[in-house]
Amino acid sequence: MKQSEHDGRTDFDFFIGRWKAHSRRLRERLKGSTDWEEIEGEAVVRKVLGGMGNIDEITMEREGVRLEGLTLRLYNPESRQWSMYWASGVDGILQPPVIGSFVDGCGEFYSQEFFEGRSIFVRFICSNITETSCRWEQAFSPDGGKTWETNWIAELTRQE
Repeated sequence: MKQSEHDGRTDFDFFIGRWKAHSRRLRERLKGSTDWEEIEGEAVVRKVLGGMGNIDEITMEREGVRLEGLTLRLYNPESRQWSMYWASGVDGILQPPVIGSFVDGCGEFYSQEFFEGRSIFVRFICSNITETSCRWEQAFSPDGGKTWETNWIAELTRQE
């Protein structure tokens, strides 16, 4: 089936439930850093809008500080794409969405955002999906997508 024919409204159904997350995040982004911090967290994901979306709430321990975040995912049946919005308990701002879809079990989502005063591309990949695990990666590109720096990797394991 061609991607344009794929109705992806169930693409994130695998993610409904409770998850443990182990993340690695670059301490400095787009600066050539190789210094990663380790972050432990838990996420609870549930469907909303009759299955046209889902929401997850995550709590993380980052350098001894408890942080909370929220991801809202909404499916557009016309474009057959997902929009994923992130909000952090630090600033309470709903960030611009990364938008994309799944092909062959891998989700790729993109946006253009401002980071430290300059326009960059953002890529978010969801891969290695099983019934009990998955992997998220976030990367930034300062040069229009010619090169990418992965700056956040999360390995998630189903808790229930």
